Amino acid sequence: MKQCVYVTLVATLLSACAARKEKADLLIHHAMIYTADSMNTVAAAMAVKDGKILMVGTNELVQRSFDADSVIDAKGAAVFPGFNDAHAHFFGYANSLRSVDLVGAKSWDEAVARVRDFAAEHPSAWVLGRGWDQNDWEVKTFPDKSKLDSLFPNTPVLLERIDGHASIANQAALDAAGVKAGQTIAGGTIETKNGRLTGILVDNADELVSSKIPAAPLEEIIASLEAAERNCLAAGLTSITDCGLDLDAMHLLDTLLAQRKLHLRLNVMLSDNEENISWLLKNGVYEKDRLLVRSVKFYGDGALGSRGACLKHDYTDRPGWKGFLLKDARYFAEKAALLAETDIQMCTHAIGDSANGVILKIYADALKGKNDKRWRIEHAQVVDSIDFHWFGENNIVPSVQPTHATSDMYWAKDRLGPQRVRFAYAFQQLLRQNGWLPLGTDFPVEHIDPLRTFYAAVARKDQAGYPEGGFQPENALSREEALKGMTIWAARASFEEEKKGSLEPGKAADFVVLDQDTMKVPAEKILATKVLATYIYGQALHRAGL
Repeated sequence: MKQCVYVTLVATLLSACAARKEKADLLIHHAMIYTADSMNTVAAAMAVKDGKILMVGTNELVQRSFDADSVIDAKGAAVFPGFNDAHAHFFGYANSLRSVDLVGAKSWDEAVARVRDFAAEHPSAWVLGRGWDQNDWEVKTFPDKSKLDSLFPNTPVLLERIDGHASIANQAALDAAGVKAGQTIAGGTIETKNGRLTGILVDNADELVSSKIPAAPLEEIIASLEAAERNCLAAGLTSITDCGLDLDAMHLLDTLLAQRKLHLRLNVMLSDNEENISWLLKNGVYEKDRLLVRSVKFYGDGALGSRGACLKHDYTDRPGWKGFLLKDARYFAEKAALLAETDIQMCTHAIGDSANGVILKIYADALKGKNDKRWRIEHAQVVDSIDFHWFGENNIVPSVQPTHATSDMYWAKDRLGPQRVRFAYAFQQLLRQNGWLPLGTDFPVEHIDPLRTFYAAVARKDQAGYPEGGFQPENALSREEALKGMTIWAARASFEEEKKGSLEPGKAADFVVLDQDTMKVPAEKILATKVLATYIYGQALHRAGL
């Protein structure tokens, strides 16, 4: 009889314990969960409810504390906070899906052949493309439009260079824009040879032609945005900073997010023009569930690959040429003084050491020392050794893209010479300024894959493992630094670190599951990693094997 009472009592107690379990929507256990919190905590299990994290801890603790409708045994898979691309062009990437892909073309002839084949399959009023890079060719000079003129005598063709800071147009496109030989434009160049147009348009000159391109039908734009999102989710991206949009594009994204036709978290920088700036000044910080608009993207100079980056001294491979600022320094100073009185972030593209120096000093004059404005220098690619201190003294955030280093390393020394190149892509020197460093890809300039960002940051090598010791390896990041740069530091760069970026209770359950542990595998195996699942608010938006 006593034994029966004892058994009944134990059963009652166990039942009561079970009843005390809290209900969750999702429980993941037996995982390697890299939280990216301040202690770099690694946990084994996680519970999620209503899109937010309830608990992260041991298998025993989480499973004892929660029941869930959906329970996943991760079987040792690695779980990371959702990857956050701190500098990209999501809308531009979507547009590129409707044009000729010229990335990786090994010659101008190959690029032209791709354009010809694409146009045959996709007849349209204009032929558009992006991705050519003369630095990948045996003859590393800008191409000439003559072959495009021959193939397309009546159809306008405009092909952007991979960095988006130069393009080539055929004569039909130049005629549509009224571009003439000898014409000049501030902040850009219209190249000629022997008195005739070559078709090459650098920086602001591109707008003369691109502004004439007819708008695509809305349904095509939406379809391409949805396709772009699928690709991003498959790569493990949950948040993206889209650097430089006009209001109409921002409002379209806002609508699509509200209608749940898009699901990514987007931080939109509005492009530098009076309409965009006036709207932001009037409305202030514009924040929705998955959309944030609180910054303006300014354009200091061009790109190093097209020699539009503004340098303090001549290009080593082009004596007499230093590049140029896209606008007068006084313009940037006026905007800095205006925005310093607001909560709006000033974010400026600066590649060359002169552009970086000019913008840093303008920022410093407006910010006047330590602050929490989080104004950003986008790229901070070549910085004079005497200018690094401006970042730390004024809390200016360098926003960098590790794959630029491994894409440019083959020819950067030719442009800069042996001394200046030592202070290019200097991620460790930049990290030391503020103790944190947001990382991005700049896609579609580079590939959208954030694992390439991680690999380039820690290995400083290309996909083939070149160079053996890494490119300027003293500026490689540790794996913990690279992970934080792609998660919590990227969130901090947009004032969102309290709601996302690390896997901690109360934060959004945005995470990615990988098939191998990139924090431990040999560096040469990182790029073989597969994304098994991508979650936003605890909802699986991409699955591939989990």
